[in-house]
Amino acid sequence: MEDKENKKEQFKSIKRRMLVNFMLVIFISVVAFETLLISFTRYYFYNNAEGILTNQIKLSADFYNRYFSNTSLQDNIIDNIDIFWKQTTAQVEIIDLNGKVLMDSTGVIPDKKEDGADFQAALKGGKGKWIGKSNYDSPRTMAISYPLMSNNNIVGVLRFTTSLEEIDKTINMINSIFLFIGLTVIIIGGIVSIFLSYSIIHPVKELKKAAEEMASGNLKIRVKEMRNDELGRLGNTFNYMADEIQKRETIKNEFISSVSHELRTPLTAIKGWAITLNSDAGADKDILKDGLKIIENESERLTGMVEELLDFSKFISGRVSLHKELVQIENTIEYIEKYMKPRAEREKINFEVKFKEGLPLVEVDLSRIKQVLINLLDNAFKFTDKEGKVSLEVIEKGKYIIFSVKDNGCGISTEDLPRVKDKFYKGKNSKSQNGLGLSICDEIISMHKGELTIESELGVGTTVLVKIPVIKK
Repeated sequence: MEDKENKKEQFKSIKRRMLVNFMLVIFISVVAFETLLISFTRYYFYNNAEGILTNQIKLSADFYNRYFSNTSLQDNIIDNIDIFWKQTTAQVEIIDLNGKVLMDSTGVIPDKKEDGADFQAALKGGKGKWIGKSNYDSPRTMAISYPLMSNNNIVGVLRFTTSLEEIDKTINMINSIFLFIGLTVIIIGGIVSIFLSYSIIHPVKELKKAAEEMASGNLKIRVKEMRNDELGRLGNTFNYMADEIQKRETIKNEFISSVSHELRTPLTAIKGWAITLNSDAGADKDILKDGLKIIENESERLTGMVEELLDFSKFISGRVSLHKELVQIENTIEYIEKYMKPRAEREKINFEVKFKEGLPLVEVDLSRIKQVLINLLDNAFKFTDKEGKVSLEVIEKGKYIIFSVKDNGCGISTEDLPRVKDKFYKGKNSKSQNGLGLSICDEIISMHKGELTIESELGVGTTVLVKIPVIKK
């Protein structure tokens, strides 16, 4: 019960993490977009206010420069004061070169001299701008300063100042709308994220449930067809894995049954002849000799089976190590020929060995290579009828020595061919045994960094090619 609760909590945490990630992405995106919109809105309104003030102050300054520059600034203030604020509703100030305010449209002339950044910029002949608060309680203001010219000389500075209170209210209202929209988007995104996370977690839950079923022994469990995405492909892979496990389980059971049968046959013969010889004290020498010979042959057969099983066990556990040495392969081929020749004559099979002198050196575990070749030839003899042909040919090709074991026996069906090297696989042919021989041979050749391939056609014959890297002289 506790284990189930832990698993449930794991899925909850996955769902929570996905939801948090979705929400984090949505929140960051909304905040970034909101920041961009708010900045743009502020820039747009402030820039627009600055543009209006700039146009107005330039118009007034140009008007002064064109029509009133011949008279001193002080005289113009007395006689033509209205020309300076005729073009604007902003606060107008006229400042001399020393920073003293000569005129203020509000009627209040400050005692202190001006030395702000906008004033300094205007004294240099350009436009100056300042945004801020004149005191703690007042709203933000924007001031634009521009030089007044007379005969190409700066005689003073004209400043227009306007309140940003209404603009800030408008900006704040628009920002509130943006923030409301952003909050709405986050809420909607959160709801959508919950459904999205569920749509991902639910198939994972189905896969988990199916995996638990399989772990408990139900190899027939399959997941339903899912969407055509990564989860769908994962589900298909799970089903494929289940099919392969079920096939291998079937093959393993057939292998156990086959091995049990194969072990039972020689044991039955040995036991039967042992009982016969033990109970028949007066048996003649021929019967005794035949019985002992059968017991010897069946014991040797049992030994071969046990050795093959032990070999398989070593390969599976990774306990096999090769004892490689540089060898001239011709001696091994001659040994194989002498070893298999009596059997070929006994079974009336035409056995032929072909190779050229001077084959290059190979670095191999000689006993294992002999095991492979004898096993392959044993299969060739087993599946070839009397008067059939079996050949072993060895050639050098490129960087490899190639052993070719060829027969004109019954061949392998198209269905069986791709799987004959699989562990435990036993073909449909009645002469097939425990399905370990070719698997072990393939492992040995792979450990030599070589390759074992099989070509076959049903009713025509089989060719097995073994490639081993050579050591150049």
